[in-house]
Amino acid sequence: MPNNEKNILENNPTLDAVKSKFSESLLKSEVFRNELTLYIKRESVAEIMAFLKNDSALAYDMLNDVTVVDGLIMEKNPRFQVVYHLRSTQYNRRLRVKAPVPENDCKIATVSHLWKLADWAEREAYEMYGVTFEGHSDLRRLLTPASFTNFPLRKDYPLRGKGERDVILPEGS
Repeated sequence: MPNNEKNILENNPTLDAVKSKFSESLLKSEVFRNELTLYIKRESVAEIMAFLKNDSALAYDMLNDVTVVDGLIMEKNPRFQVVYHLRSTQYNRRLRVKAPVPENDCKIATVSHLWKLADWAEREAYEMYGVTFEGHSDLRRLLTPASFTNFPLRKDYPLRGKGERDVILPEGS
Protein backbone atom coordinates (compact mmCIF):
# COMPACT_ATOMS: atom_id res chain seq x y z
CA MET A 1 0.00 0.00 0.00
CA PRO A 2 1.45 3.39 -0.95
CA ASN A 3 2.35 5.72 1.93
CA ASN A 4 -0.34 8.26 1.06
CA GLU A 5 -3.08 5.62 1.21
CA LYS A 6 -1.68 4.30 4.48
CA ASN A 7 -1.73 7.85 5.93
CA ILE A 8 -5.36 8.32 4.89
CA LEU A 9 -6.35 5.12 6.69
CA GLU A 10 -4.28 5.86 9.80
CA ASN A 11 -5.12 9.53 10.30
CA ASN A 12 -8.73 9.76 9.25
CA PRO A 13 -11.31 11.27 11.60
CA THR A 14 -14.19 9.75 9.61
CA LEU A 15 -12.80 6.24 9.73
CA ASP A 16 -11.88 6.58 13.41
CA ALA A 17 -15.37 7.83 14.32
CA VAL A 18 -17.18 5.10 12.38
CA LYS A 19 -14.89 2.41 13.80
CA SER A 20 -15.50 3.71 17.30
CA LYS A 21 -19.28 3.99 17.08
CA PHE A 22 -20.21 1.31 14.51
CA SER A 23 -17.42 -1.29 14.62
CA GLU A 24 -19.89 -4.17 14.23
CA SER A 25 -21.36 -2.59 11.08
CA LEU A 26 -18.10 -1.65 9.36
CA LEU A 27 -17.17 -4.47 6.99
CA LYS A 28 -13.94 -2.93 5.68
CA SER A 29 -12.31 0.29 4.56
CA GLU A 30 -10.00 1.10 1.68
CA VAL A 31 -8.48 4.03 -0.16
CA PHE A 32 -8.66 4.49 -3.92
CA ARG A 33 -7.19 7.59 -5.56
CA ASN A 34 -6.87 9.29 -2.19
CA GLU A 35 -10.56 8.82 -1.36
CA LEU A 36 -11.74 6.75 1.58
CA THR A 37 -14.36 4.06 0.99
CA LEU A 38 -16.29 2.49 3.85
CA TYR A 39 -18.10 -0.81 3.33
CA ILE A 40 -20.97 -1.10 5.78
CA LYS A 41 -23.77 -3.53 6.51
CA ARG A 42 -26.97 -2.49 4.77
CA GLU A 43 -28.95 -2.88 8.00
CA SER A 44 -27.00 0.06 9.44
CA VAL A 45 -27.16 2.43 6.47
CA ALA A 46 -29.77 4.84 7.86
CA GLU A 47 -28.06 5.11 11.25
CA ILE A 48 -24.51 5.49 9.91
CA MET A 49 -25.49 7.99 7.23
CA ALA A 50 -27.36 10.11 9.80
CA PHE A 51 -24.26 10.02 11.99
CA LEU A 52 -22.00 11.05 9.10
CA LYS A 53 -24.26 14.00 8.31
CA ASN A 54 -25.11 15.18 11.83
CA ASP A 55 -21.87 14.66 13.77
CA SER A 56 -20.25 18.11 13.97
CA ALA A 57 -16.73 16.67 13.70
CA LEU A 58 -17.62 15.03 10.37
CA ALA A 59 -20.43 17.14 8.84
CA TYR A 60 -21.01 15.31 5.56
CA ASP A 61 -23.65 17.82 4.55
CA MET A 62 -23.70 17.05 0.84
CA LEU A 63 -24.80 13.88 -0.91
CA ASN A 64 -23.42 13.96 -4.45
CA ASP A 65 -24.85 10.69 -5.72
CA VAL A 66 -26.55 7.40 -4.92
CA THR A 67 -26.06 4.61 -7.42
CA VAL A 68 -25.86 0.86 -7.67
CA VAL A 69 -23.09 -1.41 -8.93
CA ASP A 70 -24.12 -4.77 -10.40
CA GLY A 71 -21.40 -7.35 -9.78
CA LEU A 72 -22.99 -10.15 -11.84
CA ILE A 73 -20.24 -10.42 -14.45
CA MET A 74 -17.53 -10.22 -11.78
CA GLU A 75 -19.42 -12.93 -9.85
CA LYS A 76 -19.68 -10.74 -6.76
CA ASN A 77 -21.65 -12.01 -3.82
CA PRO A 78 -23.82 -10.28 -2.89
CA ARG A 79 -24.55 -9.15 -6.42
CA PHE A 80 -25.36 -5.49 -5.80
CA GLN A 81 -23.70 -2.63 -3.93
CA VAL A 82 -25.51 0.61 -3.20
CA VAL A 83 -22.90 3.38 -3.42
CA TYR A 84 -23.16 6.81 -1.78
CA HIS A 85 -20.80 9.70 -2.54
CA LEU A 86 -20.64 12.23 0.30
CA ARG A 87 -18.87 15.52 0.83
CA SER A 88 -18.21 17.63 3.88
CA THR A 89 -18.12 21.22 2.67
CA GLN A 90 -16.99 22.40 6.10
CA TYR A 91 -13.92 20.14 6.22
CA ASN A 92 -13.43 19.71 2.46
CA ARG A 93 -13.56 15.91 2.66
CA ARG A 94 -15.01 13.33 0.34
CA LEU A 95 -16.25 9.89 1.30
CA ARG A 96 -17.60 6.89 -0.56
CA VAL A 97 -19.87 4.50 1.32
CA LYS A 98 -20.81 1.09 -0.10
CA ALA A 99 -23.45 -1.28 1.23
CA PRO A 100 -23.77 -4.80 -0.22
CA VAL A 101 -27.32 -5.84 -1.16
CA PRO A 102 -28.21 -9.44 -2.11
CA GLU A 103 -30.21 -10.12 -5.26
CA ASN A 104 -32.80 -12.24 -3.45
CA ASP A 105 -33.54 -9.48 -0.90
CA CYS A 106 -32.90 -6.37 -2.95
CA LYS A 107 -33.74 -3.64 -0.44
CA ILE A 108 -32.07 -1.05 1.73
CA ALA A 109 -33.23 1.87 3.89
CA THR A 110 -33.75 5.25 2.27
CA VAL A 111 -31.61 8.26 3.12
CA SER A 112 -33.97 10.69 1.39
CA HIS A 113 -34.99 12.14 4.76
CA LEU A 114 -31.35 13.21 5.27
CA TRP A 115 -30.52 14.68 1.85
CA LYS A 116 -33.06 15.90 -0.70
CA LEU A 117 -30.92 14.72 -3.61
CA ALA A 118 -31.45 11.12 -2.47
CA ASP A 119 -35.13 11.37 -3.42
CA TRP A 120 -34.48 11.33 -7.18
CA ALA A 121 -31.23 9.34 -7.06
CA GLU A 122 -32.90 6.51 -5.15
CA ARG A 123 -35.83 6.53 -7.55
CA GLU A 124 -33.45 6.22 -10.48
CA ALA A 125 -31.50 3.41 -8.78
CA TYR A 126 -34.78 1.62 -8.07
CA GLU A 127 -35.93 2.01 -11.67
CA MET A 128 -32.67 0.97 -13.31
CA TYR A 129 -31.50 -1.79 -10.92
CA GLY A 130 -34.55 -2.87 -8.92
CA VAL A 131 -33.19 -1.97 -5.49
CA THR A 132 -36.07 -0.98 -3.20
CA PHE A 133 -35.34 1.91 -0.84
CA GLU A 134 -37.49 1.17 2.18
CA GLY A 135 -39.18 4.19 3.72
CA HIS A 136 -38.91 6.28 0.55
CA SER A 137 -41.99 8.49 0.27
CA ASP A 138 -42.45 8.22 -3.51
CA LEU A 139 -40.58 5.26 -4.99
CA ARG A 140 -41.84 5.15 -8.57
CA ARG A 141 -40.32 5.18 -12.02
CA LEU A 142 -38.91 8.41 -13.49
CA LEU A 143 -37.74 7.52 -17.00
CA THR A 144 -39.71 4.46 -18.12
CA PRO A 145 -43.48 3.89 -18.25
CA ALA A 146 -45.17 2.72 -15.05
CA SER A 147 -46.05 -0.52 -16.87
CA PHE A 148 -42.36 -1.31 -17.49
CA THR A 149 -41.33 -4.19 -15.22
CA ASN A 150 -37.65 -4.67 -16.08
CA PHE A 151 -34.45 -3.11 -14.77
CA PRO A 152 -32.42 -1.97 -17.80
CA LEU A 153 -29.03 -1.36 -16.14
CA ARG A 154 -28.75 -4.85 -14.68
CA LYS A 155 -25.97 -6.81 -16.36
CA ASP A 156 -28.35 -9.62 -17.36
CA TYR A 157 -30.66 -7.26 -19.27
CA PRO A 158 -30.25 -7.64 -23.07
CA LEU A 159 -28.47 -4.77 -24.83
CA ARG A 160 -31.24 -4.49 -27.40
CA GLY A 161 -33.94 -4.72 -24.73
CA LYS A 162 -36.78 -7.21 -24.55
CA GLY A 163 -38.94 -5.71 -27.30
CA GLU A 164 -40.42 -2.95 -25.17
CA ARG A 165 -39.34 -0.30 -27.68
CA ASP A 166 -41.50 -1.93 -30.33
CA VAL A 167 -44.69 -1.56 -28.31
CA ILE A 168 -45.04 1.25 -25.80
CA LEU A 169 -48.04 0.69 -23.58
CA PRO A 170 -50.02 3.75 -22.55
CA GLU A 171 -49.83 4.71 -18.86
CA GLY A 172 -52.24 2.74 -16.68
CA SER A 173 -52.46 -0.27 -19.03
